[in-house]
Amino acid sequence: MPRVFVQGRPVDSYPRLAPEARRGAVRRITEVGEEVLHKSCRDVTEFGPDLAALIDDMFLTMYVADGAGLAANQVDVDLRLFVYDCLDDDGVRHVGHIVNPVLEPLDPTERRLLDEGEGCLSVPGAVMDVPRPDRAVVRGLDKDGNPLTVEGTGYFARCLAHETDHVSGHVYLDRLSGRERKEALRQVADRRDEVFARRAAKTEALKSQVSPSVPPRL
Repeated sequence: MPRVFVQGRPVDSYPRLAPEARRGAVRRITEVGEEVLHKSCRDVTEFGPDLAALIDDMFLTMYVADGAGLAANQVDVDLRLFVYDCLDDDGVRHVGHIVNPVLEPLDPTERRLLDEGEGCLSVPGAVMDVPRPDRAVVRGLDKDGNPLTVEGTGYFARCLAHETDHVSGHVYLDRLSGRERKEALRQVADRRDEVFARRAAKTEALKSQVSPSVPPRL
């Protein structure tokens, strides 16, 4: 079985950091409570260099924050778009981006809910159990406007569902009870400074790795 899928298609090998990150710049990650995270994003209608540059920035920002996925509203851009670099439960790596994503509804008889730990780059430091289906199918477009379908199982299915939630104006805290949400926010208060210190250190560490003079590492 292929060990890496890019844009839903198998490839023989792939760099440790997606090539988009080499062209990107780090952006500030929005945090829970900011308006852009709590409203449905606009459809992408213009495809071209500006969209491609945004995707580049999102990849690098995701890597700096040690994320598995990142939606555009997490970098304060009100558009339906997310990027991902995520392992599934079998250790298969999935890398890509999806524009105007739509999560397909699953037949209740064919889905199984997994109640596992979930975090969010916009809820820094908190990890809570969130029930998600163990399979996800997302349809959308690529950065050139071509139709795209990405399927995932296990943790990658969780990633696809989580990021699609983001572009619809929802964070995973919305799926928690009041008591659970309070606990998540307590974790943020305790760990936020530590998370931001790690991100700052990772930004410095990645500078040489995304330099054009340094070849991508497998």
